[in-house]
Amino acid sequence: MAAQLTRLIEEQNTVWQRMQDIQQLAERENRDWTAEERANWDAAEARLTEVSADIDRLNKMAALDKIDRGQIVTTTGEPDNDRRGSDTEDKAKRYSDAFGRYLRGGMDRLTPEQRSLMMDNEVDLRAMGANIDTAGGFTVPDEFRNIMTETMKAFGGLLGLAEVIPTGTGADLKWPVNDDTANEGEILGENDEAGEQDIQVGGRTLKAYIFSSKQVKLSMSLLQDSVFPLDSWVPKKLGERIGRRAARAWTTGTGVDQPEGLTAGAVVGKTGANGQTTSVIYDDLIDLEHSVDSAYRPNGRYLMHDNTLKVIRKLKDGQQRPLWVPIPAPGFPSTINGFEYTLDNSMPVPAAGAKSIAFGDFRAGYVIRQVQQVQTLRLTERYAEKLQVAFLGFSRMDGMIQDSSAIRMYQHAAS
Repeated sequence: MAAQLTRLIEEQNTVWQRMQDIQQLAERENRDWTAEERANWDAAEARLTEVSADIDRLNKMAALDKIDRGQIVTTTGEPDNDRRGSDTEDKAKRYSDAFGRYLRGGMDRLTPEQRSLMMDNEVDLRAMGANIDTAGGFTVPDEFRNIMTETMKAFGGLLGLAEVIPTGTGADLKWPVNDDTANEGEILGENDEAGEQDIQVGGRTLKAYIFSSKQVKLSMSLLQDSVFPLDSWVPKKLGERIGRRAARAWTTGTGVDQPEGLTAGAVVGKTGANGQTTSVIYDDLIDLEHSVDSAYRPNGRYLMHDNTLKVIRKLKDGQQRPLWVPIPAPGFPSTINGFEYTLDNSMPVPAAGAKSIAFGDFRAGYVIRQVQQVQTLRLTERYAEKLQVAFLGFSRMDGMIQDSSAIRMYQHAAS
């Protein structure tokens, strides 16, 4: 994968340089582009888009291979201080094996010991009023949950940027919010009394909205085939579906019976001039960057849809230097005006009145709450006549703006 990534980066830079040469030649000769130059530019731009997309896919695949063990929590219900030594590791391994066997054959295929382990991790869903084929689901092993979480990160760029708060239960979580950027200290004269100015701390509540993967159906033949990587395939598919829906909630959610997304909660830092319904200019991006307090800008970055990046790739500064700079070498990111960017295709595309670009320190500005008891249902009887088994995943999450000064949005003109 590393060799392929290096080759693609080299091709990306070569194609980008070819496009710059076409433009610079016409500028030096002070003439319009020829038909051949336009055709070559269009072909190069199409290839650049393809190569950039391939680089993004490879980076996502690499991210999926790097499981973050730092946020693993117990799924057995044991207190943290009791989870130590080889006994805990052995029990986790036995539960993981039992869960994998449960996915393939259901509870009937388990040994008495494995059945007991599964029942220790059963979650009663009847109180939720769910109309399902079984009375309860099961919390998933750490490895399964981490695959799902990492897959969700790949499909929702904001999840990898924001502050993520994992909790063991779904009870309402009170969360403080504060904007103290307008306040400052003072200079005291000798023997002067210090003034007073309280910190205004507001309170918000993080909920635990239920995100469902919808049903994922598999044939009995696949389940019986030991070669099929069920233990990794199922969490990836469940994570993809939940991740896509959660990403859309975190970017465009209304905050009413769902998370508060960026477009609903973040302040607009720059609005395009009349006529800029689908476009953005260099000055707009400069204004957007400086609408974020300088205390946050060292950690600032852009967040946008891939279609928005396509618009920005054509922009240049006052010296006709492109704002978008491709990857110079493996290990270095592409940048926009010197800032890194993240693509999240749940963000709005350029359109009249759309808030298509976010800029700022997302870790300081946005918080995501994840309840760690990810649950999986195995629906055996519902599709039995088709020799199929369905899987259904649940994850409870929320998100909101926690520091309104840290993030600003670019909004296109309404007309």
